[in-house]
Amino acid sequence: MDFAFSEDQIELRTAARRLLAERLPAERLHALADEPDPAGAYGGYDAALWDELVGLGWVAMSTPDSGGTFLDEAVLLEEAGHALLPAPLLSGVIANPALVAAHGAPQLATRRTAVAWGELRGTAAYGSAAEIGCQAERTADGTWRLTGTKSDVPDLGAAEQVVVVARTPEGPGVFLVELATRPDPAPVLGLLDTTDGTRRIGQLVLDQVQAVALAADSPTVGTVLAAMRRRALAGIALESVGVAQWALEAASSHAGQREQFGRVIGTYQAVSHRIADVYVQTELARSLAHRAAWYVATAETEPDVVDPAVVDSACSAAKAAAGEAAVFACEATIQVLGGIGMTWEHVAHRYYKRALANRTYAGGPAEHRSLVAAALLDH
Repeated sequence: MDFAFSEDQIELRTAARRLLAERLPAERLHALADEPDPAGAYGGYDAALWDELVGLGWVAMSTPDSGGTFLDEAVLLEEAGHALLPAPLLSGVIANPALVAAHGAPQLATRRTAVAWGELRGTAAYGSAAEIGCQAERTADGTWRLTGTKSDVPDLGAAEQVVVVARTPEGPGVFLVELATRPDPAPVLGLLDTTDGTRRIGQLVLDQVQAVALAADSPTVGTVLAAMRRRALAGIALESVGVAQWALEAASSHAGQREQFGRVIGTYQAVSHRIADVYVQTELARSLAHRAAWYVATAETEPDVVDPAVVDSACSAAKAAAGEAAVFACEATIQVLGGIGMTWEHVAHRYYKRALANRTYAGGPAEHRSLVAAALLDH
């Protein structure tokens, strides 16, 4: 098997790196994270940049009409982490399998989308019906109504629509709730006070809110939820690798320029060895993340080629390694930067907060390592 990216994907990476660097300097990230943005629905979201990404065709690249795969989205997600992209790209990538399962997927997939699966009592994470508190009921006229509270919903304030995992009398279901038109009764949205200002987390309260079923029959639901879960784990891993790569570059650059006692600090072993450790962890995480991306893409385009259990283990392994690598890289970089890295004005703490959030989102490293161990031991 070949995990290498194609020439087109390498060019896409170069273009994305250049564009996001131009659009998202440190000053812009600070403004979006700390203050409400007049151009967007709320702080932490760049509306103009999102429209530009849609216009470039970088949103919903793996829909049937786009001709792309998850590997194309993987390139963008890694660069999104490197630039700390304040837009719901990851949420849209996760929601893609559910939106593709419905009619009009090309139109739905390019809209700003949030994914709501978390519950107040814990993260359902595409689990069984017993773990899902939000209920879906079919009314006499055939429409669906959702009732319940979904917590820890990334990008909720920026979303035009929300993909909601809810419980039906037959089992789990996946539904689409419209936000842009404010249905009656309307969902209640609340933003939570969390560490990462560039990815706002919200709470969605539903009380007999009308929804459209994207997947409600058992075979389709199982396929959709499995695909969403894999995309979530691989996508977060890729984004975390981008965060770690930024930290590695920041530390290396500073260590090569900053002088102390007449020498650049990179010549001191205490600094150079620390940066070397960051490099090793970042490259290991990158390898696992790219491997997971290849498995996810192959499982979606050629499902008979790969074992589903292997795909799931690859995604869990990548999520665990990349989450820890990003946190380690950011902590080491803040140390290398010294006093500069500890200031609010420097962007390092923004990356550190994203790394911390990504490490726990959809399960922490210990949880995913236990899943990999169980798969290896065939439990």
